[in-house]
Amino acid sequence: MAQYVTRRLLQAIVIMFLLSVLFFALVNLAPGGPLAGYGQARRIPPERMLILKRQLGLDKPIPFQYVVWLIGNDWMKVDSNGDGLPDSPGSRRGVLRGDFGYSFRTRQPVLDEINIRLPNTIYLMGITLLVALGFAIPIGVISAIKQYSIFDIAVTTFAFAGQALPDFWLGLILIIIFYVWLKNPITGAPLLPVGGIYTIGAPFSIMDRIVHLILPVTAGAMGWLAWYSRFLRSSMLDVINQDYLRTARAKGLSERRVMFKHALRNALIPLVTLLALDLPYIFGGAVFIEMLFSWPGMGLLYYQAALQRDYPILMAVLIIGGIAIILSNLLADVLYAYLDPRIRYS
Repeated sequence: MAQYVTRRLLQAIVIMFLLSVLFFALVNLAPGGPLAGYGQARRIPPERMLILKRQLGLDKPIPFQYVVWLIGNDWMKVDSNGDGLPDSPGSRRGVLRGDFGYSFRTRQPVLDEINIRLPNTIYLMGITLLVALGFAIPIGVISAIKQYSIFDIAVTTFAFAGQALPDFWLGLILIIIFYVWLKNPITGAPLLPVGGIYTIGAPFSIMDRIVHLILPVTAGAMGWLAWYSRFLRSSMLDVINQDYLRTARAKGLSERRVMFKHALRNALIPLVTLLALDLPYIFGGAVFIEMLFSWPGMGLLYYQAALQRDYPILMAVLIIGGIAIILSNLLADVLYAYLDPRIRYS
């Protein structure tokens, strides 16, 4: 197993390098740029635009910009035109040494911007995923055990509807119902808040945090809940009549123990694959959910950076997302071996 993990990590380094080249090229070759609206909106003189480009390091060829982004420019402090400005933005060490540079929009270090928002995204998406799994696993198991029952038909109908509803549409419907239509009968205020992590200016309260979680978690978990429960039901039906389950019943084990210990353990293997694909959402954030509910996380940060062509922020979010995807797939492969003893990596 150790050799397998080491080999996969070495492969991941090569993959991330190729992805970084692709991401950097796509971000920098996209129409527009960080200074696209400056000339018209603020009527900045052309000579000032050239200075801004030089300060941001946008006056160099894209391959050169990539090298500076990757390994830094502390080796290259050159003032080639004698204007007192370096040819690229101030000294930085490069991504390979943990320096993603400075945001074009706020002029703050990129890692500081991410460190502020990443815990918020993990907080929201982690709870959303746990809620989805907490409901999906028992629903999927019971639906498989009671195949074609009224419960199974209702769950199947819900699953198809849940998979068809876009997150942003469901979020808007929840806002209309619980913020616009329904009011607190005593105070007349909206029944549920629709923005932020907590009430600004109010003292810390666990109940206040929970209330702010209800709508974004509901909107985010609905699709996962429908997808996971339906997928687990199908996986349970594949293993529910296997010979080893008949043997477990013949040994006198209770049906509950047979289903939830022996059958569920093998049925979870396909579900682990889905979880591995969804885990990066915990780090990258759900863009639509954070936009709708004004949640200050990675998804909202990425959306704002994309609108304003904030290249350093965009690259940092894309790289972190790529790393999360690669590591989550590796984690899934390791869990396969744990859940099914027949799987061995050599």
